[in-house]
Amino acid sequence: MTYISAQPHFTDSWNDICYPVEPVWLTELLPDYDIMATDRQQIIVGHPEGGRKTIFGIQSAEYTIVPNATIRDVVDELLSDYTLQIKYTTTGEFSLHIILPEKHSVGSEELYKCLIITNSYNGKTPFSIQGQTLTGMVYNTSSMFRTICKNGLMGWADSFKQLSTYQDWLMHLPAGKEKSRGSNASLLQSTFKPESIRFSKNSLHQQLYDLLRGHLGANLNLTATVYAHLQQTPIRKVDDEILKKLPIPVQLAKQAKERLRLEERLLNAEPSYWLIYNAVNHALFNARSSLTLNDRYRLDERVFHQLAAQAYA
Repeated sequence: MTYISAQPHFTDSWNDICYPVEPVWLTELLPDYDIMATDRQQIIVGHPEGGRKTIFGIQSAEYTIVPNATIRDVVDELLSDYTLQIKYTTTGEFSLHIILPEKHSVGSEELYKCLIITNSYNGKTPFSIQGQTLTGMVYNTSSMFRTICKNGLMGWADSFKQLSTYQDWLMHLPAGKEKSRGSNASLLQSTFKPESIRFSKNSLHQQLYDLLRGHLGANLNLTATVYAHLQQTPIRKVDDEILKKLPIPVQLAKQAKERLRLEERLLNAEPSYWLIYNAVNHALFNARSSLTLNDRYRLDERVFHQLAAQAYA
């Protein structure tokens, strides 16, 4: 089924995404019907401010909504000093960037430590913290925020124990294809081992509090080292072939090239793998596309690893 084309909107206010949302059972809406589609029992209904009630999706009976208002309450309980940047779609997907005061230098740029949370009411983008869904959450990690383009950068390499193991993994990365980080479990960090996580409506606030607190305590890890190497590895000429080989749609590759040229002028810098990665990241998260937010993050991860493999080659 073709997914609705959407362009992410931007806001720095919780109010734009913390509207009421609730499940409505199909049996309540259709009391005179026998409902045979037992795998879909509840409709997720939100009421955006100034808009009509919106049906975002139909989910199973076990599906638990994570209201953005609950995320806000937990973040405010944990943090007193943060900046908020939100990307969201009218179809009910959200990417929350909780930007912290802690800084990290990459070349001449200052990046900020960041907590990235994804959520959705349509079921297309799973709830995740720093790119990890509940079922795959096996380590604490951190992310960063780049102010020049408002890019939220996931810590895609932080799951590895050390740089040498990550480089070894990159050497066996099939060109243009995705390879799971879990394909060699011995290479991965194992500092965070939650029990089988399943959000409970009655304890959702406390569960979120515990998960976010763990990630807030994470240090800037291996990904920061990879960023520095990407920044220090110049490319004589960025031609179309480099971008065409990346696993992104052609139109996004064209937008990434335009963004790259702009950042070269803004930073008075030569092209590098660092600028290419950020140009692609900017295109992925700003373009109108039928890609869900989850699709965009998965492509961002693949691009990061592919460029890192070239930079370390």
